[in-house]
Amino acid sequence: MNEVLERLRAEAGGSAAYEALAAAGPDGLAASLTSPGQPLWARELAAYRLGMARDRRAFEPLVLLLNHRDPARCEAAAQALGVLGDPRTARAAAALATNTLRTAYALHPVRLLAALRAPESVPALITTLSRLLAPHDPYWRVALACVEGLGALADTRAREVLVRAQAHPRLALAATDALRRVTAGGPGA
Repeated sequence: MNEVLERLRAEAGGSAAYEALAAAGPDGLAASLTSPGQPLWARELAAYRLGMARDRRAFEPLVLLLNHRDPARCEAAAQALGVLGDPRTARAAAALATNTLRTAYALHPVRLLAALRAPESVPALITTLSRLLAPHDPYWRVALACVEGLGALADTRAREVLVRAQAHPRLALAATDALRRVTAGGPGA
């Protein structure tokens, strides 16, 4: 949490607005999310703090940040969404992870799906990984996150796609480990 706040403090350039927002209560944070003209760092700070406080008013802004091109923003949004506990989170993360037009930004939605262990998690990870197994696909890090997530979830529905992933040099070791977990029936296997 401190790392996110320090990054946002640096983006704010030591502004008094940062200090005011950092000290604001939930209603002040929520109001800043809908105020026009707010800089991105301010919206992220408000959404992150609300999410970490389990305030559902943060859901939509956090989902937008989860789909941002900046990996640090995506990671912070995923962290806050994981704490938030909103039942819509898994569906939103699955939509982002499986969106073929946003694959470059799917790493954190994929990791969030694995952490959530929701009913949407395994089907979305299988769908995303299946698409990324094409030869020379540039998104091997997203594919690796899918493999690792499927291994952690240890669901037998992932067996076929994990076997296919073993044929990819960058995925082979992780896919073999994930298959071992799936076959043994649990993440600790």
